[in-house]
Amino acid sequence: MTTRTPTDRATLAPPEGPRAPEGALTPERIAAARMAFDAEPRNRLMQNAVTQSPLDDVALDRAVVTELDHSYSNLLDDWKVTNQKRSGRCWLFAGLNLLRPGAMRAMRLETFEFSQNHLLFWDKLEKANYFLEAMIELAERPIDDRTLHYLLHRPIDDGGQWNMFVNLVRKHGLVPQAAMPETESSSNTGRMNDLLCHTLRDGARELRTLQAQGASPVELRAAKDARVERVYRMLSIHLGTPPERFDWQWNDKDGAFHRDGSLTPQAFAERYVTLPIEDYVCLVHDPRPESPMGRTFTVEYLGNVAGGEPVVYLNGEIALMKSLASEVIQSGEPVWFGCDVGKMLRRDLGLWDARLFDYEAVYGFDFELDKADRLRYGHAMMTHAMLFTGVDLVEGRPRRWRVENSWGEDGGRKGFYAMNDSWFDEHMLEIAVHRDRLPDALRAALDAEPIRLPAWDPMGSLA
Repeated sequence: MTTRTPTDRATLAPPEGPRAPEGALTPERIAAARMAFDAEPRNRLMQNAVTQSPLDDVALDRAVVTELDHSYSNLLDDWKVTNQKRSGRCWLFAGLNLLRPGAMRAMRLETFEFSQNHLLFWDKLEKANYFLEAMIELAERPIDDRTLHYLLHRPIDDGGQWNMFVNLVRKHGLVPQAAMPETESSSNTGRMNDLLCHTLRDGARELRTLQAQGASPVELRAAKDARVERVYRMLSIHLGTPPERFDWQWNDKDGAFHRDGSLTPQAFAERYVTLPIEDYVCLVHDPRPESPMGRTFTVEYLGNVAGGEPVVYLNGEIALMKSLASEVIQSGEPVWFGCDVGKMLRRDLGLWDARLFDYEAVYGFDFELDKADRLRYGHAMMTHAMLFTGVDLVEGRPRRWRVENSWGEDGGRKGFYAMNDSWFDEHMLEIAVHRDRLPDALRAALDAEPIRLPAWDPMGSLA
């Protein structure tokens, strides 16, 4: 018998395949992950559950649900909710809903809505002009410039911020819903927005081409104005033409007849906006170190009205935000706010709670990003604006907040939602509050030059 040496065996072995690139997902690593999954019986149980049922049904914490209560120690009048339908106009709805109770009291009406379509029209037109002005300003930058690339990604959208709402009311006034009612496109904005983005990107290309050919500032603005006229035409086709004047008369809740005659939108706003909204500031909670507490900051190219007030945030502690919101509600006024709405939300129950879903129990590990890191790493941003219309206080501390949403009456209690205070800590980002309610130090901070954050900062997102 011939005996082979170890050297002989090595020589007869099949040659090794190509070495896996550093960091590649190898068959060995996949096999190890599978073995680890199979070794834990709970994983198979969760697999069986989640493959047959929605994840949130499996992860829903019944203990949180059974504590749900829609009663509040401080509750404002119970009017009907509005419905933004398939549009991103929540910030406009929330702003107009904030003004609605005062108008209803002034006109002695049980129900009333301002025209959301009216402000949508002017917001779109103003945003188109604002975007094209930015394209002129950035015309000499390369096409792959980060700011330019960010602005071109979505030239126009439905969302907005508090200062943008104030700009629109100040410049274009308000009208009752009957004077400019909803249209198919105002309630379903997707196709209209897509075509508006197309013509605005085409406008950006045109302006950059003219700039490269040596066009003068006068020639660039003439081209911009022609593009804005196209946008006006598109908006008029989709949304209708905003009234310059309208006749306003009504019967109040006691049946008495009133007539105001012919009014401009600006005159109507002056008569029936009872809150000094120009004196309101956006108090935010941004715990990132790059946004120091007690300072104002703004985001480049965040706005809607060229020459209007910029979007300015005042950064404060979450406890102050709660205290001021509670104080305003107790005074009888709703509170406009912005948040990251989709986190820990159950729409059918109308409930937010920081521990509503126990995802850790499903997957067997923790999700560890805190609020600052969720903002820093792209897992949090402003996504929705609503109203606080109630708060449940226990020994002076908020336990639960009542929210007027603008998603119609299907969710929650006829469209009103409950926000447990734990959720406020984690996912609330801003409230609009009168500057006189701020502590002296923060009120003084409003006079300082705001810190400028880049256009792509998460605080530049539109609610």
